[in-house]
Amino acid sequence: MSDNPDVPDNVKAFVPLENNPEVMSHLVHQLGLPQTFGFTDVFSIDEPDLLAFVPRPSHALLLVFPVSETYEKSRIAEDTALPEYSGFGPAEPVTWFKQTIRNACGLIGLLHAVANGKSRKHVIVGSDLDQLLREAENLEPAKRADLLYESKALESAHADAAKLGDTAAPSAEDRVDLHFVAFVKGDDGTLWELDGRRKGPLARGVLADDQDALSEAALDLGIRRFLKTEAGSESQSSDLRFSLVSLGPLFD
Repeated sequence: MSDNPDVPDNVKAFVPLENNPEVMSHLVHQLGLPQTFGFTDVFSIDEPDLLAFVPRPSHALLLVFPVSETYEKSRIAEDTALPEYSGFGPAEPVTWFKQTIRNACGLIGLLHAVANGKSRKHVIVGSDLDQLLREAENLEPAKRADLLYESKALESAHADAAKLGDTAAPSAEDRVDLHFVAFVKGDDGTLWELDGRRKGPLARGVLADDQDALSEAALDLGIRRFLKTEAGSESQSSDLRFSLVSLGPLFD
């Protein structure tokens, strides 16, 4: 993988998704999660009163942020020393998907959120999502990426969800500067940073049994660490705009 991991212009492109809980929940419900499980807005990672509105436990967080010069330098510095990920099979600690569809980082982030940890146990048996994840498990990363690329069920559900949201959707051919990353608590308690543009999954630390993806420990290891990298830079391109949703139970 080169220093520029962006998907080439000559491959399939999707309409970018809005990081909106209604959009993301609609998509996972179409694919195979029950209506009682989905995404909720996280309006603050520091104010207890606002965090109290988020249903718990939170199994995964989906962050969207601007791809700034600061972020790219940080990504390259970390990825340079890492090998290309080659894991697959039942013993794989986490399911990771390489992104090969342009503008599909929202979909890849969503798949990372539902394919791992306790979220996976909520997937409806026999659904499109269940069948996709079962097939993906035994494929090495390049073939796993091909599976997503060729999936008509994914493409159809994504196109349907992309029509929703509070703002007009850009064209599939547009270049966007926003990117999605998932932070997921795995079955072994590891907090994983999962991003299809990276060389593979990134273990950020281990959480206790009673600490979910929105716990103080998880926020410090994941989202806050991520944002601190941006805030600590002197670069004029640093941009702290971000949006965050949590995957967990949905309450009336």
